[in-house]
Amino acid sequence: MVNELWRGSLSDLAEAIRARKVSSTEVVQAHLQRIDAVNPRVNALPEVLRDAALRAAARADHALARGVAPGPLHGVPFTLKINIDLAGSATTAGVPALREAVPACDAPHVAQLKAAGAIALARGNMPDFGFRWHTDSSLHGASLNPWDARVTPGGSSGGDAIALATGMTPLGLGNDFGGSLRYPALCCGVAALRPTLGRVARAAPPTPVEPPLSFQMFSVHGPMARQVRDLRLTLAAMSAADARDPWWVPAPLVGPALRAPIKVAMCVDPGAWGVHAQVAEGVHKAAHWLDQAGYGVEEIAPPQIAEMLETYMQIIAADVRSTLLPAVAALTSADTQRFVTDFMQLVPASTLDGYIGALARRNQIARAWGLFQQDYPLLLAPVSAQPPFAVGFDVSGVAAVRALMQAMALSVGVNLLGLPAVAIPVGVAHGLPQGVQLIGARYREDLCLDAAECIERAAAMPTPIDPRF
Repeated sequence: MVNELWRGSLSDLAEAIRARKVSSTEVVQAHLQRIDAVNPRVNALPEVLRDAALRAAARADHALARGVAPGPLHGVPFTLKINIDLAGSATTAGVPALREAVPACDAPHVAQLKAAGAIALARGNMPDFGFRWHTDSSLHGASLNPWDARVTPGGSSGGDAIALATGMTPLGLGNDFGGSLRYPALCCGVAALRPTLGRVARAAPPTPVEPPLSFQMFSVHGPMARQVRDLRLTLAAMSAADARDPWWVPAPLVGPALRAPIKVAMCVDPGAWGVHAQVAEGVHKAAHWLDQAGYGVEEIAPPQIAEMLETYMQIIAADVRSTLLPAVAALTSADTQRFVTDFMQLVPASTLDGYIGALARRNQIARAWGLFQQDYPLLLAPVSAQPPFAVGFDVSGVAAVRALMQAMALSVGVNLLGLPAVAIPVGVAHGLPQGVQLIGARYREDLCLDAAECIERAAAMPTPIDPRF
C-alpha cells in the first residue's frame, strides 16, 4: 500500500522507484503523511520542506518518464540536521540567533546527494550548537525518544535518529564530533556511520571565523539509516571531492582484501569506570554473531583508552575556552550553559605548552592504535558503557558529566584519532535498544560495514516503530 511506503528502506525505495513500481511523489507523500502523524508526538523535525519536496518528486518522476538515467538515490527523500547547510533553509544549529541564517548553497555532501537524485524532506533537531548528548534545542524544544520518552534520544544528531526509528525518513544526515551520530543511533535503535576524517568533504562554516582546531580535526559528516546497506549506498554518493574542503582525501571506498579470518578485538569495558551488564550483554551477542560469521574474535582492549579520553577533553576544553565561551553564554539555553560549565570544571585551564603537549600526545596515541590495528583491523566495543540516560541526567552536576565522558571514552577516542566507526543495533533489552560500534583503521569503512551487516542479519531490529507512549 502506498501509505505504508514509509516502512521501506532507502535501498528498497530507490530500487522500486527506478523500476517504476512506485513514484517518487508517492514515496514523498507517504513520508509526509507519516511526519504529520508522528512528529507532533516526538518533535524530531522542526522544519518540514513539504512543498519543495513534492516539487522535487514531481521533477524526478517526470525525468524518469522521459527516459533520463536515474541516479542511485533517484527520488528518495532524506532529512538533515539543522547545522548542515541546505540552500533556502536556515542553518540554525538549534539557537534562536541563527533563525535567519539561510545559506546560499548546499553543503558539499548535500549537493552530492541531490546530484544522485535524493530529495531533501525535513530538518532534524539538535541541542544548541551540538554541545549535549541530549536533543533539546532552545529554538525548537526537546525531542523525545520513541522507545521511552523518559530517556534521552541521544545527541547531537537526535532528530534524524528519531525520524528514522519512527519511519519519518529512510535516510538522515548528521555529524559526529564526539559520538553525535553513533550515540543517538544507539538510543533510537538505528544504524549510523562516522566516516574517516577527510572522507566526506566539508565547506567553510557560515561565519567569518574558522572553527578551532578540535572542530577541524574531530568532526565529520555521516549518514544514518535503518539498514547497513543504506549507509554503504549513501557513503558512495556523498564522498566525492569538493574544492571547498582542502583536506578531502581521494581514498578508495573498498580497501585491499584481508586474509581470513579477519581479527576483531572485543573490548567490553572501555575503562576502569565500569560497564553496565545490559551493555556488556549486547557486546557479547555481537561477538558471538561475528564469530559465527567467520571472524576471529578475541577479548583484548586497545591501547591508552584513559589517555585518549584525557587528551580529547583537554584539546576541546582549550578550544572552547579560547573561542566559544562568549557565544555559549550569549546564545544558548541555561541547560546548555550548565553542561558546558560542568564540563569545564573537569578540565583545568590549559597553557600553550599544555595544548601543544596534548596535540603531540594525540599523535603518539594514533601511532599506538595504528600498530594495534595491524593485528586487529576491527574493534568491537560499546558506543556507551551505560544505557541511554534519563532525561536531565547530563545537566545534574559535574559528577554526571564525568560519568558520561567516561562512558563515552571509546566513542570520543574515535573522534580524537579520526577513525571510521559504524553503530549498529543488536536487540532490545528492558524496552530500550541495545547497540555496539565497530571501529576500523583509517579509510576502512568497508570493513566496518561488512562486519555490521553480519550483526544486522542476526539482530533483526524491529524498526520502524510507533512511539511507545
